[in-house]
Amino acid sequence: MSYFFGLVGYPAAHSRSPWIHNQFLNQQQKQGIYRVFETPPDEFASTLEAMRTLKIDGFNVTVPYKERILSFLDEVDPYAKMIGAVNTVHLENGKWIGYNTDGKGFIRSFKESYPRHSFPEMKVLCIGAGGAAKGIYRALVEEDTSSVDIANRSQQRAEEMLDLKSSETNTSILTLEEAEEKLPEYDMIVQTTSVGMTPNEKQSILSLTHVHPDTVVCDIVYRPMETAFLKEARERGAHVLYGHGMLLYQAALSYEIWTSSVLKAELLLEKFEQQLKGEEPC
Repeated sequence: MSYFFGLVGYPAAHSRSPWIHNQFLNQQQKQGIYRVFETPPDEFASTLEAMRTLKIDGFNVTVPYKERILSFLDEVDPYAKMIGAVNTVHLENGKWIGYNTDGKGFIRSFKESYPRHSFPEMKVLCIGAGGAAKGIYRALVEEDTSSVDIANRSQQRAEEMLDLKSSETNTSILTLEEAEEKLPEYDMIVQTTSVGMTPNEKQSILSLTHVHPDTVVCDIVYRPMETAFLKEARERGAHVLYGHGMLLYQAALSYEIWTSSVLKAELLLEKFEQQLKGEEPC
């Protein structure tokens, strides 16, 4: 059997998802291809129509379509429906079923790097309110995280995420300016927007002047591997978590949905890191 997987997003041409999924296929000695469908917003519907015609076995969804994709699906997994965002689609019995693996991928990446941290004792700042933020926020809630504040340019978008909270997790909605002043309070800061992504490497969502040295600062952007946001965090003595781990583990969860198999994704983490470092300019 040969699989046909893909990715739809914009921009997406430089995505490392094809490399990751080819490694997964090789690990399990399976045949298949992974194609990137870089799709401008006005071509989104027609691209999905073509993908249906091609009978693609499964595909990932990245910015800016994790919420827009919902109306094109036949069914949505209850977890993804609750979040209101989909990053994984699987063709099952002729139907497109939507899933979300972002949050679980992030949590696994964090636990692999910082196994001694206990979520119920942590105060977290989540920056952003898009599809990835929703998945990560809900995953933090399900880990019984003590407090998860949300900072975003649009307060309305951030407030919509409160539907995902539980009684065990406290959440305040902040402006970016308010978040900057409260940085010393947080054990973890996770940046979930595309700010700082190639080719806009010099951009940073907010200043980390007040960050505490014990704080773990995370950025889900992985190109460049060290964003301006993470560079500032490191220079100020904070701990950092790079975005490539989340990408790898959410991809593994997608692959396992598509193939009904179990991967050893952790075996690829160091190789993926070396591959990314090799891409970056000297």
